Amino acid sequence: MAKAIRAIVITGNGTNCEMEMAHACRLAGFDQVEIVHISELLCGTKKLDDYDFLNLPGGFLDGDDLGSAKAGANRILHAPVAGTNELLFAQFTRFIGQGKLILGVCNGFQLLVKLGMLPGFDSRYDRQSVTLTYNDSGRFEDRWVRLTADPASPCIFTRGISGLSLPVRHGEGKFIAQDPATLKRLQDGHLISLRYADGQGQPTQSYPANPNGSVDAIAGISDATGRIFGLMPHPEAFLHRTNHPRWTREDLPEEGAGLALFRNAAGFLRSHSR
Repeated sequence: MAKAIRAIVITGNGTNCEMEMAHACRLAGFDQVEIVHISELLCGTKKLDDYDFLNLPGGFLDGDDLGSAKAGANRILHAPVAGTNELLFAQFTRFIGQGKLILGVCNGFQLLVKLGMLPGFDSRYDRQSVTLTYNDSGRFEDRWVRLTADPASPCIFTRGISGLSLPVRHGEGKFIAQDPATLKRLQDGHLISLRYADGQGQPTQSYPANPNGSVDAIAGISDATGRIFGLMPHPEAFLHRTNHPRWTREDLPEEGAGLALFRNAAGFLRSHSR
């Protein structure tokens, strides 16, 4: 008999999309979904060990001091859990080692790359090699974008998805790597799971289809296991056809395209929990 699958959505210190991510998890079929303030992890009343799917939602962690999510990353890397001898980051790395799933959206994606958990080369989850920085437009971008998925990507979340449309809303979404070798390693490993696309579904550097100027049109990446995934567009913001700005003008499916990522997560965990 399959065990229950449990999702945790971290909130606090500036996140603002936790309700939508929790709703997406419920719609996707998770048996238990909890929104947990990060202070509950730090004081030891909640533990990541008790969950199967970790969600890091969008927002403005610590007011984007030191750059988006950098202060939040420092907290996780260096803050001890009360009553224990371990740092909070140890729970994150143990979570990965147990074969569980992590999704970071927008500010959550920024958090994953600044923790070093993405791309997580050589199973090193504490070494930053990529970042997300200021949009080329020099302003906050709030628009819908087209995305194309790499069918060869190991990413659990994008399995069976060829393309989709999702909203972005960020000021620091430009993806860059520390050097050409890092970018090539992402490309060769098919770790670039999602790219910004033009009207023909082809990756593009042209604004506004690529809203931030990300190199190689990168909108989302996974680690080599496919179990850690981060993206700048918001899948939790397109769960029903009425979330789309053209829902009265286009014959859209009842289910929003963003829900597929959460369904893939639930399906993977169910198949591995027997």
